[in-house]
Amino acid sequence: MITKAEIIDQPYSGQYQEKIYDVASPWNSKSWTWVKFENEDFNEWCGELRGAPRAVALSKKYNTVLVLTSDYLFQLDRLSGEVIEYESQHRYQSLTVTPSGEFIIAGDYTIEKIEANLRDKILLESPIEMIDMITFTGWVNNTLSITCKEVMNWDNTFLLELDGDTLELTIKDFI
Repeated sequence: MITKAEIIDQPYSGQYQEKIYDVASPWNSKSWTWVKFENEDFNEWCGELRGAPRAVALSKKYNTVLVLTSDYLFQLDRLSGEVIEYESQHRYQSLTVTPSGEFIIAGDYTIEKIEANLRDKILLESPIEMIDMITFTGWVNNTLSITCKEVMNWDNTFLLELDGDTLELTIKDFI
């Protein structure tokens, strides 16, 4: 069972046991993402996934790992390390997981919660209309800080906060 996952630079050949996760498509980029996984027995191995690296998140609640690259959003089973499903993507920019295990993803204009599979997404209501510069900047306790620009007024940058329990977005500051 996977207990840790982190994006790393390309490892030296033979440094880790490697598994390639690729999707056959003429639209694939030439970029790759390397994720170092650690199992419950502390055995480390590396996954090579198609697309430039964006983010990785692990949820014990859903027993899955999501890996966001420039080409795909991969959903891996924590028990087997196999791909459950994937979604071709070019709209997602940020991915995180709440302390309670909920996946949160930012698209071009929205922030969504991903349920047990990639097809089940719930739109989180935002106090402002956002454009495609939504960035998750980090968790402090149970609060996620988010920066974004306002639609129709790119000069307005906002700092939003997401409550990890209620999944409510609020405006924290105007930058």
